Amino acid sequence: MVGYSAGAEFPQSSVDAESRADVLVIGGGPAGATTAITLARRGHRTILVEKDRHPRFHIGESLLPMSMPILDELGVLAEVEAKGIIKRGADFPSGSSPGYQVFRFNRSLNPTWPHAVQIRRQDLDTLLIDRARAVGVQVLEATRIEGVDLGADWIRASARGADGEPLSIAARYVVDATGRDTFLGNQLRLKRRHRRHQSAALYAHFIGVRRREGEDAGNISIYRVEDGWIWVIPLPDNITSIGLVCGPDTLRGRAGDSATFLWRTLRSVPALASRLEEAELAGHLEATGNYSYECSKIAGPRWIMVGDAGLFVDPIFSSGVHFALETARRAADVVDTVLMDPAQETALHREYAHSHRQAVKRISWFIVRFNTPVMRRLFANPRNDWRLEEAIISMLAGDFYRDGGIAWRLRLFKVIYALHCLADIPGALRGLLQLRKRRREAFDSEPALPGSV
Repeated sequence: MVGYSAGAEFPQSSVDAESRADVLVIGGGPAGATTAITLARRGHRTILVEKDRHPRFHIGESLLPMSMPILDELGVLAEVEAKGIIKRGADFPSGSSPGYQVFRFNRSLNPTWPHAVQIRRQDLDTLLIDRARAVGVQVLEATRIEGVDLGADWIRASARGADGEPLSIAARYVVDATGRDTFLGNQLRLKRRHRRHQSAALYAHFIGVRRREGEDAGNISIYRVEDGWIWVIPLPDNITSIGLVCGPDTLRGRAGDSATFLWRTLRSVPALASRLEEAELAGHLEATGNYSYECSKIAGPRWIMVGDAGLFVDPIFSSGVHFALETARRAADVVDTVLMDPAQETALHREYAHSHRQAVKRISWFIVRFNTPVMRRLFANPRNDWRLEEAIISMLAGDFYRDGGIAWRLRLFKVIYALHCLADIPGALRGLLQLRKRRREAFDSEPALPGSV
């Protein structure tokens, strides 16, 4: 293996001194900025390349309690809370008054942060990228990486800067934080559709949406529709983010324009329609397809993926930003160690990939079955026998990596789910047909839907 310890000399050739680094981070969202901040603080020369300029619109506005300690470590928590809305829980439909069941984070099985934040992603991302600059990261915005040569003694990245001129970057390590662009996943042909779930999304910002009362005003609300689910995320300035996640066939076969289709679907849910009586579309109407995917490898010799660059699952439990922050923190630990001791790379990569895939597996079982009749009933009527409800709340709070009694309780919940399926054969069969339909769509769907409508 070629040595690349922190004290090694950079290759000279044609690479400008300003474009040499210990680590090249591709992507300036939460995953990329967190990785860059952490590594720069540990003394590594870090270049972060972002194809756009901040602030820029992005979906993924609902954070989780387990993200709050990470934001605190990064030094941005106070600003994040000042720019966002406090989120104390998540609510799901229920037949009992007031028509929804709230899962409050302060009832988690293990002590976690008692709340999260709903925040515009352009605000969160800008705070993080500014923090990266403040700790010494060289940030190149409006710069696009066109290719990365991983085979040479040093990683060589070819890029094009904001002025259109070509740029070459040399680094010892590269971190792919490109999110759904999955830069290395595409270059190395590692990306594949999620084997068990495939969906598309249509979303927008609205004004005038009625919010929950009292301390529940900042909650994320989840509603179900026949072929998917709807998120409702309160944001500052009377803005609400609302999105529909459904099967690709449903979105491709929509009647009328996208705005009309979205309004019609939202108003088809009586409990949501009542909250939209004074609502207006405010903008950012966008669609995306192939919503769930994974890469067969998320780390290799001198490279590692963080956040959505490696895999992405249905966002029903608001896990996207938390996985971005958590994997970034863990990947930074890996890179920091490997730059000092390359011999540890393979073992650290194996541990990193295993822990992340296990965390995703913990919530994927629930995501795949969320819209089945049996799961609807269980979420609408939670019980805390054996502290099962508290374990579910821990999962909703983003406690994906720790155990503390969560794992065996979630396994017990799966047994209870199976028993309910046996007691409701018609409902279980309907759920099975839904699962098979989604799996079929996962392999039959087209590569992508338009990104803007």
